[in-house]
Amino acid sequence: MKPELSESLIEEVVAALSKSGGDALSVAAEQGFPDREAVIEWLKRAVHLLLFERDPAALRHKLWSLGEGLLQLLERLQPRTERTPVQIVQHFLSRLPAVREILAEDVAAAFEGDPAAESLAAVLVTYPAILAIAVYRVAHEFYTLAVPLLPRMMTEYAHGETGIDINPGAKIGRRFFIDHGTGVVIGETCEIGDGVRLYQGVTLGALSPRQGQRIRGRKRHPTIQDGVTIYPGATILGGETVIGCASVIGGNAWITESVPPGSKVVPEPPRQLVERRSGELPECDSQQRLWEI
Repeated sequence: MKPELSESLIEEVVAALSKSGGDALSVAAEQGFPDREAVIEWLKRAVHLLLFERDPAALRHKLWSLGEGLLQLLERLQPRTERTPVQIVQHFLSRLPAVREILAEDVAAAFEGDPAAESLAAVLVTYPAILAIAVYRVAHEFYTLAVPLLPRMMTEYAHGETGIDINPGAKIGRRFFIDHGTGVVIGETCEIGDGVRLYQGVTLGALSPRQGQRIRGRKRHPTIQDGVTIYPGATILGGETVIGCASVIGGNAWITESVPPGSKVVPEPPRQLVERRSGELPECDSQQRLWEI
């Protein structure tokens, strides 16, 4: 049985929803944005080409297809650059060999630093961090070209797929790896050197997020120099905070001031109380509840 709808009600709602105004949604619609699904589909093809494609004939065909697809995406944008859309496409395509070279080093760093890695192939196809880093490397190229929206749409796709949030504006050096990865956050003005390793739950963030647009354009996120290792749950905040080269930051550390090179930062462990049951200890039985919480 079809529901009985009022035509006048439908028209009233249509008029209200289609009306332009000064609210945020109306302004965003006027500014324009590309179709999210089209961006993700193009990104998947670009990442696959970089990580997996080797056949010259396939590369030739896919590069033409990528270029044409990128031109279509750029038609709905207004890049903040003097380059034309065609020049942006040409520049991006010319950068692909360099991007692949860096990605190869990222994959090698993951394999060399993880004793659980079975092979380079296993790292490439099973580690979520490789997807997140590959997407970041592509998105960063567009960020440096001042292309709006596309870079963030790309890294947010990787964020949703992997739980790793890397802003496309961050500057990240070679041989970068994130072990496990879930919950990692890397802010827009973060600078990361070569050979840096992060573990899950690391935040490289800003000290004053409440100031919002008032601090846009400033260095808000920390600098991590070469060879630093940051263990799970560590939080490092502030644009003036520098973690010196070859330092080790322990899990759950909270850092808002610079650390000199070669440092080891370990937060004091919480005091734990261990109580022993009185009387004779019973034999262990997994089905018994020896303690009532």
